[in-house]
This record gives sequence, structure tokens and C-alpha cells, in this order.
Amino acid sequence: MADIATGTTTQARPARRLPPEAGVFIALVLITLVFEVLNRLNGGSFLFNTREASDAIFNDQRLQIIILQVSITGIIALGVTMVIILGGIDLSSGSVVGATAMIAMSFAQTATVNGAPNPKAIFGDWAMDLPVLVPVAVGLGCGLLAGLVNGLLIAYTKIPPFIATLGMMVTARGVARWWSNGEPVSFPTGSYGAIANGDFVGWITFGALQAPGLNPVLMFLGLAVLFQVLLSTSLFGTRTYAIGSNEAGARMAGLPVDRHKVLVYVIAGILASFAAVILSSKNLTAQAGMGVMYELDAIAMAVIGGVSLAGGRGSIVGTVIGALIFGVIISGFTSIRLDAYYQEMVKGAIIVGAVVLDQWRQARRARRA
Repeated sequence: MADIATGTTTQARPARRLPPEAGVFIALVLITLVFEVLNRLNGGSFLFNTREASDAIFNDQRLQIIILQVSITGIIALGVTMVIILGGIDLSSGSVVGATAMIAMSFAQTATVNGAPNPKAIFGDWAMDLPVLVPVAVGLGCGLLAGLVNGLLIAYTKIPPFIATLGMMVTARGVARWWSNGEPVSFPTGSYGAIANGDFVGWITFGALQAPGLNPVLMFLGLAVLFQVLLSTSLFGTRTYAIGSNEAGARMAGLPVDRHKVLVYVIAGILASFAAVILSSKNLTAQAGMGVMYELDAIAMAVIGGVSLAGGRGSIVGTVIGALIFGVIISGFTSIRLDAYYQEMVKGAIIVGAVVLDQWRQARRARRA
């Protein structure tokens, strides 16, 4: 830009742009305020306490419910986020949850229930009262196998990710129903139930602090921090973004594209199976229908959080905020007593809206380029 009076030329500074996560966070705040207003109009409250006797600003019980509602699906969303950044998609995670829950719970059963033999026993005495690491390892192995099959099919047979993971979705759901002829698998050992229902905070602080039943939340947040660091600071993250942005360019640069695809899908499968272990531990039972629609919720959380379906863009932080938006919406509808079938309709609209928003963001970036 030229200054006529002085004859000097100055260069305009580019406008600072907020990170995509900031916009998602603002949306979270606005949605929360909307539900707060709706509840106040009905004489209640949503997240803010209105009781004079309460010293806390926020309704801790409501906050815990919101975070607990999304923590298990949020763990799945972490893996889905990395898959989408890579330029792929994973439709199998919900079915992997169902199959893993059934299989892992089969190795977590206790031998006796109220002094009588376990009426839901799947195997003999050799599979009863096993150390908790056994069902956890079996469950994670199921996810590893599912992710490995997905990754190998996509990387080396060049099957589109949609088709490969759709096939795994149908197969895993069939395995879940076949495993015990559709019957629930119940009565786990106390140590397995403590995975989700115990008090990890109390254990590590020797009782100084207590957070019973919040283990799923702590695991979700811990894994989110881990994978955010990996994506933003490690070679793993650099390769994931590079392949998602331009796979042909990544191959020309000598990156092990196929191996990395397999690795990302394996991680996504392990995270889905870990979510299944937590879910079955929390419910103290496993059913073949567990995890239905979880894959779509996870994809929606990621896309709402700013992850581009075109690949190459997004973050774990955005996905965590997207998960919180989902939790606020579900809890908010419950607080205003909206019927469950309306909630499902709205969730469907959110998924479609998230995809439309992603397409709009891509078109805007293309115009700027």
C-alpha cells in the first residue's frame, strides 16, 4: 500500500484468524445459553445453579451427566478423527463395539452369582474369574484385528474406505449376534466392573480426592491429550496430515503411505474396542445391540469439531468440543422434556448439517486459494 504524502510503501498485514476450534467453542457456549434460557422460562435451570443454598456456580451433577454421556462415544471419535484426517472414513466402529463387548465380557465373568453357578456363563470354569487383564487384552485384540483388516483392505487392495468399513460393520454386527445366540452376557468380576465404575482418582490420591464413576471421563480426556500431542508434535501426526492433504504428493515424497494407513485404522479399531470394554464394564453386561449408530455419532462429533471430510485438516481438541456439543444438546433436550424420537430427528439434522458446514468451509477455502 503506497503512502502518497511520504512516498513510502507499506505492506498490509494479514488479518489474524481465530483457529477453527475457537468457532466451535463459541457454538458450544451459545447452545448452552439457549438451553439455559429455555429452562429458565420453564422455572428451572440447565447448567447454572439457582439454589441459594448452593455454593457452586455450575450444576455439577448435570455437568457429570453430560460428560459421561459422550465420553465412551468420544473415545471412538478420537480414532475416527485420525481416520478422517488421513482422508478415509470408518463405518465399522459401532459394530466393533458390539462384537468386542460380547467377546470381552465372556472372559470377564465370575463363576458364581449369589452362591449359585453363573446362569449366563459362556465357557467352562477355565474362563471364570480370570485376571482383569485377560478380558481387556482379548477386547483390545478384537479391535486390533478389525482395524488391521480394514487397513489392509483399504491400503493394499485399494477398496474405497466406505466399502471396506461397511463390510466390517456388517460382519462385526453378525459376530456380536452369533457369539451367544443373541443372548446377553452378564455378571462380570468386580475388578472388571471397576474399570468404569471404580474411583481411579481416589486410588491414585489414596482417598484424598474422590471421583467415583468418572473413570470413562478421565480415560477419554487422557486419550484426547495423548493423541492431540501425537498429531501436533510427532512424525505420526505429520504423516497423517500429509497423506490426508495430498496422498499422491506424500507417495512422491517417499512416505510409507500404505503402512501408515494400516496403522491409523488399527489405532481406530483399538480405540473402538477400548470403548466397548468401558461400556460393558459400566453396564455390567454386554448385548449384541451395543454400539448401534455410535459410528455416525463419532463422525458427527469430529465434523462438528472442524475435521474436514476431505482430509488433511482437523484436531483432537475440536473433536472434544464437538463431543461436548453433542452432550449439551442431548442433555438439553432431556431437560426441556423433548420426546426421544424428536431427539433422534434433531441428531440426524445435526449430522447432515455438520456435513453441509464442512462442504461450505471447503468451498470458501477454494475461493480464497
